[in-house]
Amino acid sequence: MTNLDNDFKKYFPSLKFDLYDFQKMAISKVINSDSTLCIKPTGGGKSVIYWMSALECSNISIVVSPLIALIDEQAGKLEAHGYSTLVLHAGIDSKKQIKILSDFAKGIISPRFIFASPEKFATDGYFEYCLKQRRDDIGLMVIDEVHCVSQWGISFRPFYRRIPAFLDNLFEGTSWCKILALTATLNPYELIDICREFKINKEDIIKEKILLRSEIQLHTKQFLNENEKEEYFWKLIERHAGEKTLVYIYRKLDDRGVEGMCEKALEKGYKAAFFHGELTAKERAEIIKQYRNDEIDIIFATNAFGMGVDIPDIRTVIHFMIPESAEQYYQEIGRAARDGNGANAYLLYSNKNIEVKRKHYIDRSFPTEEEIRNTFTKVSSRIGYCTLPYFEDEDIQKCLPYYLESGLLTIKAKGFSGLKDVYDIKDEKLQALYDSTKTKGYVRILKTNDLDAKVFADMVYSNLLSDNLKLRKALEKWLIIDVAFEDIDDEHMKTITNSIEEKKAYKYELLDYFVYLLSECRDSASLHQEIARYLGMDKYDLKRIYKTLDGNMVRSKSEVIICDLLSQSGLKYKYEELLEYAPGKQINPDFTVYLSDNTVVYWEHVGCLGLDDYDFNWEYKLAIYNKYFPGKLYKTYETGALSNDAKNLIEKIKKIKNSN
Repeated sequence: MTNLDNDFKKYFPSLKFDLYDFQKMAISKVINSDSTLCIKPTGGGKSVIYWMSALECSNISIVVSPLIALIDEQAGKLEAHGYSTLVLHAGIDSKKQIKILSDFAKGIISPRFIFASPEKFATDGYFEYCLKQRRDDIGLMVIDEVHCVSQWGISFRPFYRRIPAFLDNLFEGTSWCKILALTATLNPYELIDICREFKINKEDIIKEKILLRSEIQLHTKQFLNENEKEEYFWKLIERHAGEKTLVYIYRKLDDRGVEGMCEKALEKGYKAAFFHGELTAKERAEIIKQYRNDEIDIIFATNAFGMGVDIPDIRTVIHFMIPESAEQYYQEIGRAARDGNGANAYLLYSNKNIEVKRKHYIDRSFPTEEEIRNTFTKVSSRIGYCTLPYFEDEDIQKCLPYYLESGLLTIKAKGFSGLKDVYDIKDEKLQALYDSTKTKGYVRILKTNDLDAKVFADMVYSNLLSDNLKLRKALEKWLIIDVAFEDIDDEHMKTITNSIEEKKAYKYELLDYFVYLLSECRDSASLHQEIARYLGMDKYDLKRIYKTLDGNMVRSKSEVIICDLLSQSGLKYKYEELLEYAPGKQINPDFTVYLSDNTVVYWEHVGCLGLDDYDFNWEYKLAIYNKYFPGKLYKTYETGALSNDAKNLIEKIKKIKNSN
């Protein structure tokens, strides 16, 4: 039987905290299951779950992560603990990546963790080929921010959805390695989608009981016009001056875009920066570094600043525009209060914002029929094999998922443009292919020699790994597609447009539901609770909105006082641990206090006497204690002397413990 507490201290001796129950449950689930989906709130220690799962599973673990900054941060933390990592992303020189991958495939290096983006898995053939040489050494694949897989979600990244195909290619018909999928927010529709893609059984979904981030106080305010909203915004900035503040604005340009608002903040004397997807990886990393080190107080960001960015002391999040959904809102406010201390989140919006979100953001995230037809002419120069420089054309990135979904084309290999940059070939078969055409183009070589696209790619990668060829420059990461139709006929176009309309309608529903929540929830607690309910949190736990010093989520401020005093006393206790008093019948004491491993007493805080329902339930519960656990019950009552009463009771319990 694995002792996770002991292993954690062994693996990470410098960390000054212990694993808590949910982390241990999640790690155990990974150890004992084929594939696991773990849903845990932002700032809730997901990284430690996959670190420990990986080390318990032994061998090499692959981590799919959406952001370069996040990859570098996680790899840096693991290396600081003494674990070797292999990091592959666009910020690393392409030739250097080839050398690293070759050394890995040959067994010269054996990292415990390999980090890469979903785009890497989906487009880099040499990466896949080298991993395949060591596939028996791969014990776990971690898919961070797995909500990006679902085509229904607002954060959909098309190449996340190609990960199952990558796994099929990597393991070639044999069983996949273990899968650990991680996310903070997932609605029921997306959950079904993701479980289907990764073959995750219902019993292998583990969800934190408390999805609330109630340490963040939520404030929402609707305005009649944008001028009124901006005036209020600058008052908020002044109110929270000196606090680490994150402002979400979903447009880059314009007077009220991230760049324009940042310029205004700088003119007002604030230490500010803007952050969006068109900055280079190096520029973004530098901004995050300055923000972390308090050289910047305010970041004006698009949603490029989001998933997994772990800066513990963000105290204020302001949405200057309305998010697309409750999920997006909860993900983004979750950048705050990751240190467990309190924070504020403000959502400022107008009816115009809602309409703009619908028409200019949701609608424009989907290609038009004209874009689909025009882009297809760029993609499909002929029926049959074509090379596709995916990253060089945003229109292709936007439209490709629909071409694949409708069957207009298929991806046959992860390749490159051709052999024009290859020389000094030592393999006779490859040399013959090189000599077979003047252009050295990929598709021309396939046609001239009646070759399969993947067979040719693997031949080149094999010779590259064996040092049987040299490169003038690194091979491109192009897709090799097989086009089935010369043009898009009416039937295929109808399939595509129906798919787009279905997804668009779903996004409208998400936005409409979020607007409904904003109109119905009049305070922070109710908005937290309704979002948590929507995300699948059990109704019984929705009122656990107060956090104790030792991390418990409880229902009242009085219970916070009791938990904190118990924690400080050194007594071991559990909050609302189920207690079976007869076969199949249970109650949940407020506090179960352990005098030893086998001896417990029960503490009930009687808080609402005088209310008919409460009185009835308390009398029923009291009768159970008297019948089944006589002499085991201790009580406190809701009075202004609670702190003293609780301290006195704790001293009494400690004396009983010491006398046993």
